Amino acid sequence: MCGNNMSVPLLADAVTVSGAERETAAVRAVPSLHSWADALSSIRLPYVKYICPHAPRIPVTLNMKMVMPSWFDLMGLTPDAPEDEAGIKKAAESIKAIIEHEMKNGIPPNRIILGGFSQGGALSLYTALTCQHQLAGIVALSCWLPLHKAFPQVPTGYPLTCVCPLYHGAPSPGCPLTWMSPHLCVHSPV
Repeated sequence: MCGNNMSVPLLADAVTVSGAERETAAVRAVPSLHSWADALSSIRLPYVKYICPHAPRIPVTLNMKMVMPSWFDLMGLTPDAPEDEAGIKKAAESIKAIIEHEMKNGIPPNRIILGGFSQGGALSLYTALTCQHQLAGIVALSCWLPLHKAFPQVPTGYPLTCVCPLYHGAPSPGCPLTWMSPHLCVHSPV
């Protein structure tokens, strides 16, 4: 692990799997309501650092306001449900701070991948779409595009020219495939 993690709050408690040699790439795994750290700890590539930050513990409206790890509040399970715009933007800024931290430590943005499942995948998509840097890729699993109405079309100078596979299992009750379909129409495949 390179650099001082204390300058980025999310990194203070993040699980990091360091590369066996000098790290020249980073995979930022954004967990949903649960962590990827255990799964990724068995993967070790020579030049790749895996960073698994923990979501803050907040009350989640959808789960009867139970306090649990969550990047932002979830208020419903339909595409028109209200969204926690402030929470989504704050979480994206936290992820962007990690990207900036890795860049300061010598890993260029085109060697950084964001990935996540469910809420973590949603945050990865939103962060990549609002990030000023061109990232290497995004892996989004069983998720949706938060604040999708803010992206009516791909803007000029759109930074996301990276690989962005979107994977979704058909029987995902937490995030039905119908949730993802309208969002796929917003952006043409890269």
